[in-house]
Amino acid sequence: MDGSSTGIQEPLDLIRLSLSERVFVKLRGDREMTGILHAYDGHMNLILSDVEEKIMIVNEGEQATVSVAKRKMDMLFVRGDGVILVSPPSRT
Repeated sequence: MDGSSTGIQEPLDLIRLSLSERVFVKLRGDREMTGILHAYDGHMNLILSDVEEKIMIVNEGEQATVSVAKRKMDMLFVRGDGVILVSPPSRT
């Protein structure tokens, strides 16, 4: 499959096809977010709106526990050097 029928020639084309759609972003530091992708560049700097961020917090001790902190933001600039993964919406 060469991807020519879907307009995918290189990896960033997947991101381009996800503009104005909700994407999943995994960041360093056990952070994840979903939001509507408005812009990106070759460094994977992202501009997202309607963002929900989840941060996994590991409390080490005698009994280690994991808690999840959530927050919502109207608009967010994500610096590309912290981006591990960007997942486009599923296309079924």
